[in-house]
Amino acid sequence: MSIVTDIFLPIALAFIMFALGLGLTRADFLRILKQPKDFFVGAISQIILLPIIAFILVKLWPISPELAIGVMIIAAAPGGVTSNILTAFAKGDVALSVSFTAVISLISVITVPIIVIASAGYFGEDIQNISVRDKAIEMFTLVTVPLIVGMLLKIFIPNIVLKFEAIAKKVSIGLFIIVLLGAILSKKEDIVPYFVDAGLITLTLNVIMMIVAFYVAKLLATGNAQKKCIAIECGLQNGTLAIFVANSFFGGGVYEIPAATYSLIMFATSLIFVFLVKNN
Repeated sequence: MSIVTDIFLPIALAFIMFALGLGLTRADFLRILKQPKDFFVGAISQIILLPIIAFILVKLWPISPELAIGVMIIAAAPGGVTSNILTAFAKGDVALSVSFTAVISLISVITVPIIVIASAGYFGEDIQNISVRDKAIEMFTLVTVPLIVGMLLKIFIPNIVLKFEAIAKKVSIGLFIIVLLGAILSKKEDIVPYFVDAGLITLTLNVIMMIVAFYVAKLLATGNAQKKCIAIECGLQNGTLAIFVANSFFGGGVYEIPAATYSLIMFATSLIFVFLVKNN
């Protein structure tokens, strides 16, 4: 482990979640009560269907156990903050997208350790020293606490937060790019074969999940804007969190490559999706 993964990566993740909290209000959580059907369709798609599809793919795909676990890590991650922006571009339900990002991020404190540790055990990784409780506490510290702090600041000093929020979002994007580049450069000697091994399966996962989520939402959600939102939320994952989990649980290395390839691919596929559905 290096200073980058020990210090910078956790700080970057905490700041990204803090920036997300700055943009949240109580209404973003109360919206779940107003649109329960849309929320649960999206939540089940992301929390349950996405890991199931990922598991089926890694069972069928001829990849190493380390890469298979890496794919399960990115599948377990919650949606990324950029999903809100792309939902707006697609003329989807932006308010619902914000609610998804916030609530699923909070739930991920429990779901991510469970899915990742179960996957590691299945693929034969030594997980004797990994505790679901300890990892949940670690994620709570870096995901939930900064998000709540951001929300509290918005409540108590709204004028200052209003000026800082846009800057915080730009810094978050910059931090994500740095983390992504760091993950890629850390394996620069082997990056081509790793991307060959992990690129196609993460592309397949991303495309299949967006299509599945879109048609599940088309069948069950309340409207066109909501199905666009759900599809984008299920296609854009929190790459920073996934890279952090790969480093925290397994020391990074090969385990973080699927998160890196997925993070690069998801923006291209999401932009294509936005182009196709924007005026539909």
